[in-house]
Formats: sequence, C-alpha cells, structure tokens
Amino acid sequence: MRGRREPGDEDVRVRITEPRYGSSPIRLVPERRALLVRDTLSPLDEPRAGSAANDFVREDAERAGAGHGGIVRVTFAAVRLRLIVNPIASSVTAPAAQPIADALAEEHDVDVVRTSERDDATRLAREAAEQHFDVVVVLAGDGTLNEAARGLIGSQTALFPLPGGSTNVFARTLGVAHAPIPATAQLLRALAARAFRRVGVGIASNSGHINRPFLFHLGAGFDAAVVARMERWSFIKRYLAHPAFAVAAVDTWVRHYDRDTRLCVTSGEDVVGVGPYVVVSNSDPYTYVLRRPLTIAFGAQLEKPSLALTVVRNLHALLLVHAAWSGLTNARFLERSRDIVQRPAVHDVVITADRPFPWQVDGDYLGTVERLHLRYEPDSLTLVMP
Repeated sequence: MRGRREPGDEDVRVRITEPRYGSSPIRLVPERRALLVRDTLSPLDEPRAGSAANDFVREDAERAGAGHGGIVRVTFAAVRLRLIVNPIASSVTAPAAQPIADALAEEHDVDVVRTSERDDATRLAREAAEQHFDVVVVLAGDGTLNEAARGLIGSQTALFPLPGGSTNVFARTLGVAHAPIPATAQLLRALAARAFRRVGVGIASNSGHINRPFLFHLGAGFDAAVVARMERWSFIKRYLAHPAFAVAAVDTWVRHYDRDTRLCVTSGEDVVGVGPYVVVSNSDPYTYVLRRPLTIAFGAQLEKPSLALTVVRNLHALLLVHAAWSGLTNARFLERSRDIVQRPAVHDVVITADRPFPWQVDGDYLGTVERLHLRYEPDSLTLVMP
C-alpha cells in the first residue's frame, strides 16, 4: 500500500472502510462472480432490470469471531468473453488481433477463437451462449458479425463489434471507434459501466425456410446483385472498398442485372410497391461512404420497434444518382420522389417475383430466391453499448 492512510479512509473501488487505529486486523478474500445476472439484462427502464452496482462491485463481509481478526469477502466482477476473430477480414491481421486479446485479458477472462469457413461465427457464438459466456466480441466485418448475431438470437449473451471489415456499418452505427484499439478501450469502459441494451432485429425466411437475422438492413434485387459483384472482387475490397463498390454498382447496372426485374412487396394485405430494388432497414444509415453516412430510410432507427421499407420503382440512372446524393446530404428527395416508396414502420413484409432474385443481409450475399418473408423480432439480442 502506497502513502499514508488516515483513520476512516475508504478504498472507493471496493467500498470497504479501513479500520481505525487499534481495531482488529482483517483479511481480504477476493471472490470472482459472473458479471451478468441472467435475469437483469433487460433495459434499465424495465421492471426486472437491476442497477449496475448490484452486479459489478459487491461486498459480502463476514466477521469470523469477535476476537482478533476477521474476514471480509470482496466480490469483483468477472466477465467471460469470447473473442471471435475472422483472420481474412479486410482490416484484420494476426499482429493486430493480439494486442486486443491482451488488453481484454488484463481485466477479464478471454477465450480467443478464429473462423475458418462460412457460418463458423454462428457456431462459435451459439456455443458461447450455451456455455454461459457473458459477451461475444467479434473482430471482423459486418458479414461475420451477422453470423455471430445469428448464434446469439434469443440468448442473454451480449454482442459487441470491433471494426475489422472495410466499412463496419453496424459498429459505426452504435458509435464504436473506427480503429480496433480505441474500440477495445470503449468496450472495457462499457463493461465497467454495465452499458447493455436489448434490441430487436429483422428476421428473413426464404423459400427454403431458413431464418436469417439482419442487424441493419436486408437488400433484394439490384442492391444484392451489387453485393454479389463485390464478393467476386474480395481481393480489391480489402484495400479499395469504397471505389470498388462504386465501380461494382455501375458494372452491375450495365451488364449484370436485368433491370426489368419486378419485385412485388406487400405488408399485410397492402401492396406497398413494385420495383427492381428493395431495402428493408432495421437501423440507419444504410452504409458509409468514407466517413459520411448514406441514408436510405429516414424512419429507420435501432430504438424503434419496427422496420423501415424502401422500394425503388425503376433503375433510371438519373434517379439512382439523385437518390445516392440525397442519402449522403440528408436531402429529402428520397422521401418526396414518386419513384421511391417509403414505409417507416412495418412489422411484416413479403417480397415475391416471377423469377429468382438475389438477396443479401448486412452486406452478406446469400444467393437467389423467389420469395422472402420478413418480420420484426423485438427484444431478441443484447448489445454492449459504447
């Protein structure tokens, strides 16, 4: 112990008042308990939520006898973290991942695992939930993050994204730092503050009855065709993601998508719109261009218990350019154009077509289907909030 303590001084961190002169000596016995109490992970405005002090620093003092000496049991928060690393993500390298693991391990119990093939993150996240890990941390891009979320839907294990991809849309939407090391510092502070939020996600079911969640958006038609084109250029995406996306969009528009494709979008009994380009959003923005957000659905917010629907009725070049500029500058063309249909609050959507159409979730291309059923699933995923 450094320095001199005066009578009655406190160690603020563990809230144990030091004894006055002449009192009996005590023995401190540290005990580590799980950070998260499983029935108190709901938002703090819900009745079953507990305060941070109940979980993080808890005293359990016991005096063994009235004579000389006693025991004070001090319980510190212990967090079980599983760090999922995608070693081939755009911004991930082995040297970059190690300092993150080391920083987390200084304060918490960390299990580091790596993905090697598609859907590995789903399996690893599901195992973490089954083994009662408190938090799954994902160092990867949006596609791997989506896979991990799929394994955590309906569980109480929380999710936190570290930026490892080319754009990191969902991480930036939450306010996570652009670089992994500052983002790791945010995570450590968030764990100390018990900053958790329970949110809803979108769920998509295709004709094969496969359920796939989406954290920020689902794209069908032209949008997904551009994403599919980008996946063919993964070697370029690692270094020139945003210019490559612009080139892929033009290339797809000119040569690789049937602009006469018509997707029919219904919500309940209503036909919302028909067109070749559909986006269903769970949050805003749709993506980022460099550091500027690109908004498609102004009514989309992660806090809202619904999805936002956007249908582009045609693929005229001038319309697409005007819409993109509007999304980057917060202009209202996207809301006012007669060629763009906006529904800010939907809970159930069906997309059909007379031919197979491409689809993607959170930037991950999933092939072609003839029918998609989308719904909003509330209170389904816990996030660590920076």
